[in-house]
Amino acid sequence: MKGSLRLRLLAGTLAWMLVTLALAGWGLRALFKDHITQQLQEQLVLQLDHLSGAVDWGVDGRPSLAHLAADGRMEQPLSGMYWQIDRLGGKPQAAVARSRSLWDQVLQLPAAAAADMPAKGYRVLHLHDTQGHELLAVARTLQLPEDEAPPLRLVVAGDEALLAEPLQGFTRLLLMALGMLGLGLGLAVALQLQLALRPLKLLRERLAQVRSGSAAQLTGQFPQELEPLVAEFNHVLAENADMVQRARTQAGNLAHAVHTPLTILANAADGEATPLARLVQEQVASARRQVDYHLARARAAAAVRATGLRTPVLEPLRALLRTMTRLHGARGLSFELAEGTPDLAFRGEAQDLYELLGNLIDNAGKWARTRVVVDVRRDGEQLCFTVDDDGPGIPEDERQRMFERGVQLDERRPGSGLGLDIVRALADSYGGSVQALPSPLGGARLRLCLPAAA
Repeated sequence: MKGSLRLRLLAGTLAWMLVTLALAGWGLRALFKDHITQQLQEQLVLQLDHLSGAVDWGVDGRPSLAHLAADGRMEQPLSGMYWQIDRLGGKPQAAVARSRSLWDQVLQLPAAAAADMPAKGYRVLHLHDTQGHELLAVARTLQLPEDEAPPLRLVVAGDEALLAEPLQGFTRLLLMALGMLGLGLGLAVALQLQLALRPLKLLRERLAQVRSGSAAQLTGQFPQELEPLVAEFNHVLAENADMVQRARTQAGNLAHAVHTPLTILANAADGEATPLARLVQEQVASARRQVDYHLARARAAAAVRATGLRTPVLEPLRALLRTMTRLHGARGLSFELAEGTPDLAFRGEAQDLYELLGNLIDNAGKWARTRVVVDVRRDGEQLCFTVDDDGPGIPEDERQRMFERGVQLDERRPGSGLGLDIVRALADSYGGSVQALPSPLGGARLRLCLPAAA
């Protein structure tokens, strides 16, 4: 939940939706219950009116009923629908007449309700029968026109259990309807979140393309809410690219400014054979190596901070192999590209790739007897270059020391001992690595791993 915006929005929306549906279900059930209660009450009032119109006072001193159009349930014992007539006045008597459905029961009215009974209209009461069932009742007082007729109290009651069955049926249907509505709303919310958050997925993919070097800026159609963010990203990327370009330009200017006086000093010392001239030549050569080394490191650091870099590797490899073939042509060496080498891309500067591979291939050419084979394969998020030679190989205890600054394993061979150190420094700057291994050709294998572009 803490790490997912989608889950937060979904959980919050679903929680609010469940609360809303629960309140709606409770309200609808309460409204339906009030409705069917009102319907039962209207049925009771209708029966009370029929009873009032049918009752007469008989000659035997008891009420009689003529032509009572009553509910059929009034004739079924304990059916839940009842009526009862009580005698009031000087000789009160309960249940002087009652429906067959009451059987041997008597409806007992509360004393307060019995004392305050309207002569017109009716009064709604809540009673309990002898079995403890709750009854909804309507009652009124009736005075017949006969002189000897006492006042009568007419009561019609219905068991509230009659409301339970329709209420349960309605509740069941309501739960099914609300459940289907909740499921539909939940799916709609999930789909809406999926569609609403899709631009963020697109933004993430575009950022991955920029990071991998397959794109220089964020491109695509984004919602208005994300457009300012995308514009800021692109602005930062453009500023970063400008900064890197300025750093490269300044490095080139510095290199030019330093190389010019060094070249003048070297040319002046070349015409002399004095100890001072030899000292100047040595120091100029050392200064040039230092400048090249530090400029390479600064260039690599600037390239690592840049984004959108992508350099295909096949063309630089072929160009370097052609160059090395001419450079070592006097020895008749063969520089080959392994069969089936895929067309991959390096996430970095082309100049740095030339610097790295050029040093490795040149070093292999110095040690090889007849051939050098170069290959490149992708290993996860990295490109791994292998440079194999058929030379004498490198002792295991020397494989780490050979990358140290100024170290030459054989002083008789040309070199300054800085090339492999530059390779290691550049590879480290890119988050890569370089190592020496035994070669299948019998000599040494130098394995260089660098970040791969998409």
